[in-house]
This record gives sequence, structure tokens and C-alpha cells, in this order.
Amino acid sequence: MSILEKKSYDFAIRIVKCSEYLQIEKKKYVLSKQLLRSGTAIGALIAEGKYAQSKSDFINKLYVSLKEANETKYWLRLLKDCSYLEKNIVDSLLNDIDELIKMLSASTKTAKENHHEK
Repeated sequence: MSILEKKSYDFAIRIVKCSEYLQIEKKKYVLSKQLLRSGTAIGALIAEGKYAQSKSDFINKLYVSLKEANETKYWLRLLKDCSYLEKNIVDSLLNDIDELIKMLSASTKTAKENHHEK
């Protein structure tokens, strides 16, 4: 398992737990489902990319994963600003998502450069 796969999987676990908290404690079902969908899609798309049909398909999976990471960041900021989640929890999750975004950006750039060299 690559570092990107591990970090995205660990992040997904945190998002699942956060979503459960939002549903049970805050009764924020729609927001929790939005966060759950985008936050777990990141790692799922990375996993899909391992068996991509082509280099272009692989790059596309990484780009979509990057888009999902950016959307997840939006939901986390919104939940924080609405005071549905504690600042320290969201800040930790935002730190993790920023790291994933940087890793995905670098990976997509490298994959795209390698694809164009061939």
C-alpha cells in the first residue's frame, strides 16, 4: 500500500467517524452524508486507479480524487464555521486534507508528465 493509499484510507476512517457523530449528536444528516460521500471517495478513487485501463484513466482517477478532496475541504470549513464540529477536530482534519491535496496534486502532475514523455 502506497503512502497516498494509506493516508487516504486513514482519512476515510476519520471521516466515517465524524459523519456518525454529526448524525447522532448533531442530527445533521444531509451535511454528514455530503462529507461522508466526498471524504471517502478520495481513497476509493485512488484504489480504483491502481487497476485503471490506461494511463489516461489513471490520471483521470487521480484528478477526480483531487476534486473530491477539495470538496471535502469545503464541507469541513462549512461545518467548522457553522459550529457543528469543534475547531480542534476540524483543524486536524483540514491539516490532513491539505496534505492529501498536496500529495494528489504532485501525483497527478508526475503522472501527466510521465504520460506525455512517452
